[in-house]
Amino acid sequence: LLDLLVKKGGHALGYALLALAFLHWRRPLWDAGAPPLKILVLAWALAVAYSATDEFHQSFVPGRTPSPIDVLIDASGAFWGLLIYTAQRHFAR
Repeated sequence: LLDLLVKKGGHALGYALLALAFLHWRRPLWDAGAPPLKILVLAWALAVAYSATDEFHQSFVPGRTPSPIDVLIDASGAFWGLLIYTAQRHFAR
């Protein structure tokens, strides 16, 4: 159970960081403070799209199986990463 939690938690953290990297890429589009909703949605959607393509890729790798549950875990990690970042930016003013 601990192995599963560490692996899935690592995936969620990785996709949180990926979503934040996508957000940073769009950073010039807003002023100080919390990012606008459309940029947050774009960063989240890009992270989820990457997760989905990674799962699709796994269908071609021997010994690996794609899982929609993994995409949900990755999407959740991206969401929480963006939410925590946005809350921190909002309340840091």
